[in-house]
Amino acid sequence: MTKRILLSSPHMSGNEQKYINEAFETNWIAPLGSNVDGFEKEISAYAGVEDSAVLSSGTAAIHLALELVGIGQGDTVFCSSLTFVASANPILYLKAEPVFIDSEVETWNMSPDALATAMADAQAAGKLPKAVIVVNLYGQSAKMDELLEICNLYDVPMIEDAAESLGSSYKGKKSGTFGKFGIYSFNGNKIITTSGGGMLVSDDIEALTQARFLATQARDQAKHYQHSVIGYNYRMSNILAGVGRAQLEVLDERVQARRDVFDRYAQALGEIEGIHFMPELEGTYSNRWLTAMTLDPEMIKITPYELMDVLDAENIEARPVWKPLHLQPLFEGCKFYPHAEDDVVSVRLFETGICLPSGSNMTVEEQEKVIDVIKEALL
Repeated sequence: MTKRILLSSPHMSGNEQKYINEAFETNWIAPLGSNVDGFEKEISAYAGVEDSAVLSSGTAAIHLALELVGIGQGDTVFCSSLTFVASANPILYLKAEPVFIDSEVETWNMSPDALATAMADAQAAGKLPKAVIVVNLYGQSAKMDELLEICNLYDVPMIEDAAESLGSSYKGKKSGTFGKFGIYSFNGNKIITTSGGGMLVSDDIEALTQARFLATQARDQAKHYQHSVIGYNYRMSNILAGVGRAQLEVLDERVQARRDVFDRYAQALGEIEGIHFMPELEGTYSNRWLTAMTLDPEMIKITPYELMDVLDAENIEARPVWKPLHLQPLFEGCKFYPHAEDDVVSVRLFETGICLPSGSNMTVEEQEKVIDVIKEALL
């Protein structure tokens, strides 16, 4: 059997072992040490923020961000619907209520029109959300100017879920730096990885200090073990932080490699009638973490799921676009605001979308095989 072409596999730089060895040589194995401190400083410098807290996952970062803005039982949090479940699960951790916001066509991300409607309704009901979680899907930044204007109008903090968009930018500013807090993920399939891990970033140094406190079991300053509030075991180990430091050194190269992958797909498949690739909003720069495209059912003879089956038969991994959270059984009964009364963008993208293998370590020959299989299936 030929080697499987994966959707987005880890891509090591070759320099990780240097930082791992340093952790072993100094015997700093726990969630403390020079790699933890260094990774936080280096991410902060890269993103252009005041401070960062390196954590065990991006989900943990969202959880702490929500706690830091005061989310509690009975509160509401607005969240992008077209995203992975981890964007919204922490809302449930805190016994709050998610309200899901549709996408728009220019970025596939949160619709300012839907958000404006949801905010107006919430104000009329006398219960504004305590936060808005905006997700940058597949590396593409949402319409930050419009979304921030709405959040600021109602004095509601934004949490920017940039788990998939590290290395992207919006009007020259790094993704993840627009809200009160930003979130990065270093899961095994992300553009850089620590096998598992995440980062909480902010210009609020005091809040990030509190995040580290909460992430280390909220241990009070006392010689004995004393705890006054609930804490979590959310800090990253010094070993994995070393992997992250080496990965960060090649982030810009990884972004360019994924953009090259996208460009080859777009050039080879973009002229096929009925194929539309995820757009890149003017003034933004996407890391193109995954190349995503839609198949117009009126012009393409097979569905995305049928195409995935064809690819799988050739040992090629592909995935559907995220199933919108407002359609998930877990969130049955939650409110949802469409982009327009007659236009639910997230559902249309889910029903017609497919994500293609996009790894920065995929060879040109492997990508050409993917392209050939798709062409044979569609033409």
